Amino acid sequence: MNDQTGDVLTFGIEEEFFVVDREGRLAPASDVVDHAAETGGDNGELQRELIQSQAEIATDVCRTRDEALRRLRELREDLAGAARRRDCRLLPAGAPPVPEEGLPGVTANPRYQRIGEHFGATARTSLTCGCHVHVAIPDKETGVLVLGRIRPWLPVLLTVTANSAIADGYDTGYQSWRYQQWSRWPSAGPPPRFASLDEYESVVDAWLRSGAILDRGMVYWDVRLSEKQPTIEFRIADVAATPEEAVLLGVLARGLAATALDDDAPPPDLPNEVLRAQLWRASRDGVSGCCPHPRSGDLEPTKAVLADLVEFAAPALESAGDLEFAAEATARLCAEGSGADRQRRRFAERGRAEDVVDLLAGSA
Repeated sequence: MNDQTGDVLTFGIEEEFFVVDREGRLAPASDVVDHAAETGGDNGELQRELIQSQAEIATDVCRTRDEALRRLRELREDLAGAARRRDCRLLPAGAPPVPEEGLPGVTANPRYQRIGEHFGATARTSLTCGCHVHVAIPDKETGVLVLGRIRPWLPVLLTVTANSAIADGYDTGYQSWRYQQWSRWPSAGPPPRFASLDEYESVVDAWLRSGAILDRGMVYWDVRLSEKQPTIEFRIADVAATPEEAVLLGVLARGLAATALDDDAPPPDLPNEVLRAQLWRASRDGVSGCCPHPRSGDLEPTKAVLADLVEFAAPALESAGDLEFAAEATARLCAEGSGADRQRRRFAERGRAEDVVDLLAGSA
């Protein structure tokens, strides 16, 4: 995901999933990932994650949303098919709906084992699955400017794929409970406004020296400079309930990044303490509630803030051929609700988390 063509930025999408048994409880994912990698197509990567019951897919570099959607659908089907052959299911959920009897194991990988030992319960109880969007940038210095300009839009981006309302067998009261859980990591949360790449690097270096991170891959900001690719990486979101919602997140992230690249204004002076509060509200309310507006900081209906996001990024979205799709998809999202809204409606029918698993596994 490190390419750029003409004026349209390339992008790629990574998704994390749980592998669960027929009752919705976490199951080992290693055989599922290995089998899917052996039999799948050439649309991206499949790999293991920190927790033994997690699997991850990553598309190749994409130039259009149709290309991204096709690859996500095929990668999801590769994993879901491998899970079915082991009498398991692929679960696109930000947090496990069904309660677990004990802590899941850490994947038998030297890096993951070291993280598990160093961070203890923070690592072993990190039962969350996210969606990451990579967008190409010219260089890291420019990337730092882009990070600063898109920070105010992080709360509304969080609402797009919010998909973790039901966790551990109960309604959490949040649309994105995953965001609350993930925020326990010392390097998680919104990035500060950096004056330069040197300042960005100085914070990362201080984290390394303190042991708050063990390597640069553990910089878990909601949006960051990628360590492996010449991209910025949006890490704000829950894994989407459907591939279509993941692609909506992808085109909005790309549109924001492209808009920020064309902006000559200095990044907004938004204190991190304020941004954290705004993200808390967005994680609670999602698309069906209210969200702080990036320009005023005042609460407005999330559907209005999403409409303003599309309008703000309209030139970049139109250049990529995504404007009509983004406008229609965000309007549909607000009318029908996100994955979290669908979880909550299904759970309210009988109070059974297993019903939420059935809903989500069927949409993978």
